[in-house]
Amino acid sequence: PWLISTGRFKAIDRLRRESRFSSLEQHREKYDQDTELSASFEQEILDQESIEDDQLRLIFTCCHPSLSQNVQVALTLREVCGLTTEQIAQAFLISVPTLAQRIVRAKSKIKNARIPYKIPEQEQLVERLQSVLRVIYLVYNEGYSASSGDQLLSQHLTNEAKRLVYLLNDLLPDEQVSGLLALMLLHDSRAKARLNENGDLIPLEEQDRNLWDQSLIEQGCQLVTQILEGGSLTAYSLQAAISAVHAEAKHFNDTDWEQIIGLYDALLRLENNPVIQLNQSVAIAMRDGAEAGLILLESLLKDKQLQSYHLTYAVQADLLRRAERYEEALSAYHQALGLTQQQPEKRFLKRQILKIEKKLK
Repeated sequence: PWLISTGRFKAIDRLRRESRFSSLEQHREKYDQDTELSASFEQEILDQESIEDDQLRLIFTCCHPSLSQNVQVALTLREVCGLTTEQIAQAFLISVPTLAQRIVRAKSKIKNARIPYKIPEQEQLVERLQSVLRVIYLVYNEGYSASSGDQLLSQHLTNEAKRLVYLLNDLLPDEQVSGLLALMLLHDSRAKARLNENGDLIPLEEQDRNLWDQSLIEQGCQLVTQILEGGSLTAYSLQAAISAVHAEAKHFNDTDWEQIIGLYDALLRLENNPVIQLNQSVAIAMRDGAEAGLILLESLLKDKQLQSYHLTYAVQADLLRRAERYEEALSAYHQALGLTQQQPEKRFLKRQILKIEKKLK
C-alpha cells in the first residue's frame, strides 16, 4: 500500500507541476510585462514542491495528528522506515506483542475513521515536526547502536537519518532540527574510536580520543552554542550539549561531570524519562563515587521499563565493579548478557565477566 501511495503521490505531483509550468508559460506569453503575476505563479510552484524528498514526504504523511505521538512514530518506523517490530519495541522499551497490538489498532483506526492520508500542506508541517524528528532520531539510534545482530553500526541507517535531518534543516529551520543535527554530528565524531579492528566494542572511558573527528566536534559544538545562546532549550539541543561536554574533554578524567549533571537536570524537566534518569545516575556516580550511583539505581530498578533493559544491568554491573562488589557485579553482568541481543555487546559483557571471575579466584 505504501508503494502504491508513493507512486500516486509522485504521479499527482508531476501532473500538478506540469500543469502549473504549462500555465505559467501561457501567462508569461500573454502577460510578459506583468512581473507580479509571474512571481505569484512561481511561488505557487515553490510551495507545491516544499517537500522534495519522497521518504521525507511519507514520514510527514504517516505522522498524522489523529493518532497519538507514540503510535505515529511506531507506525512510521515500521511502515515507512522499514525497522522491524523487535527494533521498535526495543526503542520504546516495551514488549514486542504490546507494540504489535498498537500498530494493528492504529491501522484499524485509520481504516475505520477513514483518516485521509495525504501529503500535509506547508502550514501543517510544523505541527507534525516533533513526531517526524523523533522518527529520524530513532532511525539514527538504531543505526548508531543496533538493538540486535552481528554489527554495532548500521551505516545505511545513520546516513539516511543524517540525510533526512539535513533536508529538514533546509525545509523547516528550527532549534529542534538544529539540535538533532548537532547531536548526530557529535555522535559521529566518535565513530572511528568505538570499535577495535575485530569489531569489538570500546567503552567511552577507553577510547582513543585522538581518533575523534575534530571537524565534526567543532561543527556540533558551534551549533549547540548558537542554540543555547539563543535561549532555546530543546531535548535534542540538551542531549547535544551533553555530548559536547564529553567531546571537549581531552581525557575521560577531565570530563566536567558537574556540568553534565546540570544538563541532565534540565533535560529531565523537559522529558522525565527513565533512560535519561539512568544516564544521569552514571554521571552522578562519576562525580560522587560508585556507591552514590548505585543508590539512585536501586530506585530506578523499580521501573518496569528498565527491568527489561539490558543497559540497566550493564550500568549496575559496572558500578558494582567500581565499588569492588565483585560477586554482585558478576550477577548483574549475567543479567545484562541474558537481555542483550547484539553480538558486540555480548562479547564485551563476556570479557567483563571473565575479568570479574579472575578477581574472584
